[in-house]
Amino acid sequence: MLKPREVIPKMKPYIPGKPIGDVKRELGLQNVIKLASNENPLGCSPLAKKAISDMMGELAIYPDGNCTELRQAMVKKLNVKPEQLIFGNGSDEIVELISHVYIEPGDQALIGNVTFSEYQASVELMGGQCIEVPLKNHTFDLDAFYSAITDKTKVIWLCNPNNPTGTIYSGVKQLEFIDAVPKNILVVIDEAYNEYTDDPSYPESINLVDRYDNIIVLRTFSKIYGLASLRLGYGIANPAIIDLLNRIRAPFNVNSVAQSAALAALEDRDFLSKSKQNNDEGKKYLYAAFDEMGLEYIPTQANFIMVNVDRDSRQIFRDLLTHGIIVRSGEIFKMDNWIRVTIGTPEQNEAFISALKEVL
Repeated sequence: MLKPREVIPKMKPYIPGKPIGDVKRELGLQNVIKLASNENPLGCSPLAKKAISDMMGELAIYPDGNCTELRQAMVKKLNVKPEQLIFGNGSDEIVELISHVYIEPGDQALIGNVTFSEYQASVELMGGQCIEVPLKNHTFDLDAFYSAITDKTKVIWLCNPNNPTGTIYSGVKQLEFIDAVPKNILVVIDEAYNEYTDDPSYPESINLVDRYDNIIVLRTFSKIYGLASLRLGYGIANPAIIDLLNRIRAPFNVNSVAQSAALAALEDRDFLSKSKQNNDEGKKYLYAAFDEMGLEYIPTQANFIMVNVDRDSRQIFRDLLTHGIIVRSGEIFKMDNWIRVTIGTPEQNEAFISALKEVL
């Protein structure tokens, strides 16, 4: 029998939100609403759709491995240098690259005890150990993170806004933290949901890249830009970090369709504005509905809300499926009585609340 690396059988595979097609087949439903994976309920920009269509005649050609046009556009948008950017097949790929470059067997990484699971998976794949730092009031406690640093710490994973809680820490706290962290430790700042934030204390993390050699900021086109299926994320860091990540990056990791769609999406500010407005209005509606139902929830700076249903979230998840509503069960986040719901369109939000009232 073939023997895998010792760590592989011990790893837990990532479990994504349940696909719409599965629910339709399993339950015989015609209409299913997916509010599980924090996708943009408005879809993607019409300009991106046209760019995708225009690319159909070039599918036989390998993509630009350097993402040259997209890189130039992002340099202009973010006011960074070309060599400070890396593009990935989703920001998930960059998460993996970071651990491949910086984690060796026996190294430690710090993560929140309730956060995105792929940080831990990438570290453990390389034989590292993740130290979980408890959240405080559902928020990253940077003082506790600092106290958890040891001589074995190699990487610190921050998620801001945090998935799944939707909370943020302030720019002031982040600056104090990065100033204090030893310079031989990489601080990863995952800002996948940054475009949804409206709290004035939210950090301007990209502005810190020129000042600190040990940080990398991750962002994505999967959320507000609505391009999740095309898999495109990016990182901003010191050129020395980017160079190391590029040494092990696959040569054609971002496909041409994704690059073209992202370029077009960057131009459509109207679509971004509509997406943000839909999210803000949906958030207010869901807050009011939860208040009326007497349900505790975590105020969010993202496009999803964690709500306490005060019972086994797995059962609520299954019951909502029978009503054609897919949410995220909280037990995967170690929040057994909570569910995470993506903020949808007005019609989707109303359908969710109606179904939730039925199952509670």
